[in-house]
Amino acid sequence: MKKIELKNVSKAFGQVQAVNDVSLTFEPGKIYGLLGRNGAGKSTLLNMMTGRVFPDAGTITVDGESVIENDRAMGKLYLMGERNFYPDGMRIRDAFCWAAKFYPNFDSENANHLAKKFDLNTKRKVKELSTGMSTMFRLSVALSTGAPYIFLDEPVLGLDAVHRDLFYKLLVEQFERHPACYVISTHLIEEVAGLIEEVFIIRAGELLLRESTERLLARGYTVTGPVDAVDAFVEDHPSIGEDQLGGLKSAYILGSLDMSKVPETLEVSKLNLQQLFVQLTKE
Repeated sequence: MKKIELKNVSKAFGQVQAVNDVSLTFEPGKIYGLLGRNGAGKSTLLNMMTGRVFPDAGTITVDGESVIENDRAMGKLYLMGERNFYPDGMRIRDAFCWAAKFYPNFDSENANHLAKKFDLNTKRKVKELSTGMSTMFRLSVALSTGAPYIFLDEPVLGLDAVHRDLFYKLLVEQFERHPACYVISTHLIEEVAGLIEEVFIIRAGELLLRESTERLLARGYTVTGPVDAVDAFVEDHPSIGEDQLGGLKSAYILGSLDMSKVPETLEVSKLNLQQLFVQLTKE
């Protein structure tokens, strides 16, 4: 079966345990969300999956083959990070040509189409690009590689609201034409909630949760009301977090909830993905 599989993967940098005993599976035809706070280990995981960093323990395979020093496996992966690896003096149009040499399925026509959508002048040199334009350039390359597994690490860095919205639409269009495996690592969780099919939440280098977005959202609730009433309710419905303002209290619950057993003094509302993420990962 075609998939990326991580088994009991760990990585430390000195005294810092960046990733600890993580097991994950990514399959083609899905858009995943890899979510975590700064320093949670997301980028380390992406770098290990794409062979830029070697794990201290565990195995990582692509379609059954190890990624370590394996050109065939590595050719199936593309990681778009926050840095440009093209020479400063290279023009965007020439960078597209070089990308085609490394990725045989690279779609130059699509790359130029995306650049046009982003209003990106392909005659400009890499060093002349602003942060936002650099992101547009890297997105144009990433979405045109034709790779079966595409990792997007903070893919909207420096983009304004209009260009972020454009990217999400272009990603959906690209996914419909080329249903590869897309893994999005981002802090803008609310914006990608409608795109990602499955969620992985990483906290302090460990896998905290793996679940389909639909199923996860169906289990998240906020219960709000007088402090005493909320405290009594959470005795039978353990919360993942609580907030209090004056005499009102909110409890955040992840699990099943029988609405017929909720007292009239309490108000129940659904949690969105960002609210769930905050409650699950806060100290």
